Amino acid sequence: MIDLSTQVGTIQLQNPIMPASGTFSDELAVVFDLDLLGAHVLKTVTPQPRRGNPTPRVSETVGGMINSIGIPSKGIDHFLKHTIPLYAHYDAPLIVSISADTTDEFVDICRQISVPGVSAIEVNISCPNLDEDGKAFAMNPKATFEVMKKLKQVTNLPLWAKLTPNTGEIVEIAKAAEAGGADALVVANTILAMSINVDTFRPSVGNVMGGLSGPAIKPIILRMVYQCHNAVDIPIIGCGGISQTNDVIEYMLAGASAVQVGTATFIHPEAMPTIIQGLNSFCQQREIEHIADLIGQVRDAELRTESAHYADFAV
Repeated sequence: MIDLSTQVGTIQLQNPIMPASGTFSDELAVVFDLDLLGAHVLKTVTPQPRRGNPTPRVSETVGGMINSIGIPSKGIDHFLKHTIPLYAHYDAPLIVSISADTTDEFVDICRQISVPGVSAIEVNISCPNLDEDGKAFAMNPKATFEVMKKLKQVTNLPLWAKLTPNTGEIVEIAKAAEAGGADALVVANTILAMSINVDTFRPSVGNVMGGLSGPAIKPIILRMVYQCHNAVDIPIIGCGGISQTNDVIEYMLAGASAVQVGTATFIHPEAMPTIIQGLNSFCQQREIEHIADLIGQVRDAELRTESAHYADFAV
């Protein structure tokens, strides 16, 4: 019998598949059994209600989509009263995504969200930090370290730091998050992008720019997962462009302990259970008993040796 279970820190998942924040709700229960998933990751909640960005908020592109949702939220009070109870009867671990504009707000919402029924907190530090002139927390190693350290002091729940790919310092950010107390990393959020409507000459989304997701970004995020896996000792959840079984296998070979599926669910609502079935078939065909054995097993040692050899002759 194939064992699809995997471990993210202290959290045991029955399989490595979970939704990306903002792409999942209890409404999917009319499509498939939500307890088929490894975990439930809820839409990001903010301290106060937010309307989100102006419309249009989504634009299709070749190989993906650009979204500029702006994290609309009904606020923490509504979330605690109405959203968390909706998931109380499910067995899958509940992961709550939080976002805030300042470190102090992050601390407050982290403390409030640490309630029974929540298995882990996904800290969306890829959002703007008003204390740093709007630069995302995860664009700066120091800011990343400080916010994670302060959150660690106010909760006993595992903290998953969701990083941004819009940095040339992904490894340094990952190390800072780990040093600050992150129990796992989510690598990564969407890539800042833009498209223009050639009929109207206007940007395709109302906020001018948005986040690119979908298959087009997978090679970039896969590279980041690989780099982070070789730099930190905490688990990594891969997130970016996953639409089929082989995408999950690639991410796990690169070092991910689990993955999050986002855009694919909009295209095919049964994408996640379909991928889970595919993982079982993949392992059966290759006589892999435990899918967790694939984590970090990309065969790169020989290539690394060859690269070092050729570097000796570089001029």
